[in-house]
Amino acid sequence: MCKTLPIIAVCLLSFFFLGISLSEETQAEETVDKQLVAHGHYMSQIAGCNDCHTSGYLLSEGKVPEKLWLTGDRFGWRGPWGTTYPVNLRLFLENVKEDQWIAFAKGFKAKPPMPWFDVNIMDERDLRALYSFIKYLGLGGEQAPAYLSPDKEPTTPYALFPSPPK
Repeated sequence: MCKTLPIIAVCLLSFFFLGISLSEETQAEETVDKQLVAHGHYMSQIAGCNDCHTSGYLLSEGKVPEKLWLTGDRFGWRGPWGTTYPVNLRLFLENVKEDQWIAFAKGFKAKPPMPWFDVNIMDERDLRALYSFIKYLGLGGEQAPAYLSPDKEPTTPYALFPSPPK
């Protein structure tokens, strides 16, 4: 009997801690604003975020599982500015607070073809919705390749943009 008592105690403690863990997860799920997440889902589609930041999205007419959305891409965009890659937004926002994201989105500039000027003018509700949706998706994917200067040849597939007319 004495030998089974510690086993029972361990089991009871395990269930106790498992119960705490499950209740914390339930509380986290309850704090998710489902309407805001749904609006962010919508925004990621109509704002074209997935077109570049989700591998294969554009050419598959959006038929990419949501679990892969916004994880960046290894497909480059090359032009007079060099070669840029769509970042993994899910990893990018990993340690960014919501208000930091809003400030960033309102003021950042980026190399082509990122339409940073469109993001800069998004209203705060839309930006908060995007943030909520991206955070809701959780971490996933890998970092996109780093920017390459114009003199570097990409080793990944890329689209080539001509120089603009003078």
